Amino acid sequence: MTTTTLAVLVPLLPFLGAAAGLMTGRRAPGFVRPLAILPTLTAAVLAVVVAVRQGGGDTIEAATQLTPTGSVPIDLALSIDGFAALVAVLVGVVATCVQLYSTGYLRNDPRYASYAAFVSLFTSAMLLVVYSGDLMVLLVGWEIMGICSYFLVGHYWETEAARSASIKAFLVTKLGDVPFLFGLFALAADAGTFRINGILTAVVSGDGLDHPTLIALLLLAGVAGKSAQFPLHTWLPDAMAGPTPVSALIHAATMVAAGVYFIARLLPVFAASAAALVVMAVMAAVTMVGSALAALAQDDIKRVLAYSTIGQLGYMTGALAVGDRGAAVFHLLSHGAFKALLFLGAGVVIAAAGTNSLAAMSRMDGLARRIPDAYWTMTVALLALAAIPPFAGFFSKEAVLGAAEHAATGHADGIPGPAGWIVLVSGLLTALLTAGYAARLWLLAFHGKGAPAPDLGRQPVVMNAMLWVLFLPTAAFGITVGFLPGWFDDRSLDPTLTTSVLGTGLGLVGALVTYAAWRHTTSLARRIPVGAVAAHPHTEPALTEIEAIDTHEAVYGDIASADDPADPGRLLLGPLHRPAAHGFHLDAVYAALFVRPVNGAARLVRFLDREVVDTYVRGAGGSARLLGAVVRRAQTGNVQTYLSALLAGSVVLAIAAVLVAAGA
Repeated sequence: MTTTTLAVLVPLLPFLGAAAGLMTGRRAPGFVRPLAILPTLTAAVLAVVVAVRQGGGDTIEAATQLTPTGSVPIDLALSIDGFAALVAVLVGVVATCVQLYSTGYLRNDPRYASYAAFVSLFTSAMLLVVYSGDLMVLLVGWEIMGICSYFLVGHYWETEAARSASIKAFLVTKLGDVPFLFGLFALAADAGTFRINGILTAVVSGDGLDHPTLIALLLLAGVAGKSAQFPLHTWLPDAMAGPTPVSALIHAATMVAAGVYFIARLLPVFAASAAALVVMAVMAAVTMVGSALAALAQDDIKRVLAYSTIGQLGYMTGALAVGDRGAAVFHLLSHGAFKALLFLGAGVVIAAAGTNSLAAMSRMDGLARRIPDAYWTMTVALLALAAIPPFAGFFSKEAVLGAAEHAATGHADGIPGPAGWIVLVSGLLTALLTAGYAARLWLLAFHGKGAPAPDLGRQPVVMNAMLWVLFLPTAAFGITVGFLPGWFDDRSLDPTLTTSVLGTGLGLVGALVTYAAWRHTTSLARRIPVGAVAAHPHTEPALTEIEAIDTHEAVYGDIASADDPADPGRLLLGPLHRPAAHGFHLDAVYAALFVRPVNGAARLVRFLDREVVDTYVRGAGGSARLLGAVVRRAQTGNVQTYLSALLAGSVVLAIAAVLVAAGA
């Protein structure tokens, strides 16, 4: 079978599995799990085969025209280079782990069939984005992911948090998709094609683009929405109201990775505008630092990881802003492994603790002993997140910082020096903060002091097994740093001495300072109880999570931050803690600038429609009724009255005729 045929099957198989699952889920429930797992697993295996055959060599391309569309044709095209081949492997592996994990996590969920089908469709859409060689076909996968996120984030629709989070995710990403669509049209108009290779050829050949800055900024707006970058990142923390496996899929391998991957594929388009690169660098810097501060203040374990994802995506965007797409995709791959592990591990922790509150976990003794698989695998994943050598996150993050240093010192052609300095300084500061919130999560979740942790029983074997599967790339993916340049433009990804020492040193400082703060505040945890375990014991993981989400605010306080003086994050952040816990009140700013004016305008339109437009409508009907009433009163049934009226009318007409004739 040819490589092209295999590549076509990679996104097609999960799509067929999703369609079959939706059609047969209720009629044949016994086929739901095989239809969820086997197509995705097969797609992952085929993606590995395609990657091996591609081997980082020449781009594999194939295309057929869908239909005549005028001067700018739309083709059903494949374009698989080293970036696409490896990202597809990541998507397939993580999606397979999520599907297998979900069989245990949602084993008795009445809506499991539709859930599994939407996960498969989500996977298919992302694989279509990865392999697509035409921007219009890519847009199809891009938008399918948006609707899938709406359904999956809102899976627990019984809870208000899930309902509002799904709507918010859909609307905020659509807000970015509108300028993104205009950017695609403008790009195709300038380049004369929607084909990615044709666009890159037009940019590199010297023909250039007529409006490079405008196109880059329009596309960047869509990327900011999809990849949760400032200022369109606010939907991602709220999306934690969905099931934990969905969080792992969105954060590690699909939706939020799509924006970064899109820029990597079209980086010459963005590099054609120095202004766009500086804007991208500033966006990455604000995203990195702001999300790291917010993560340090969150109480919900999944919201900590959500803000962490936003910050790590900021690293990837920063690498792209300094022109190194190899470093960006390298970090995307390693982050996909350890972040999927962290989210799936968080699902085990929530199910075992009966709560998603770190404040409550900090008052439980022995939680780590009850879930050793999650404890050890998450420990390594948190070390990778904090970029501590020799784990994967160290090598990929140092590749980003090294690229920023290269640009800052003027050794990157065509890259503005300020962009390099912005990414480098913010990246180092974020390394300090990342180690801090990673250490805080580890200490509060696994080293609490107080009453014994509840014994809710062992989690399903398949859930723990998936943690160890993802543990392998989390621990060992860094060894590929010497082999990946052949797949990534032949640019070195080796850590540089300066950034390695600074980044690792700051990470260790952040972890040690957090540990010192925890030692100082941990005595308060013994004296100040915070809430209670929210979930009922001996229930299945999905029900535990629903109860934890639904009762968090009532039991522990605000979803973002419990009122816990024993929290080391509160001590470290000081006056910044409250605004950081609420995402620096960006949602409140949006409510004041957009939501309230729109609601006010809607109320005005409703008033005008009811009091003005409806008045004319009611007046027209009322006039007809009044005229009818007058005419009805004249219908007396008396012939003498009718003859008198006829005679009077004839006399009036005769007089009028005489007057007109006299005037003539």
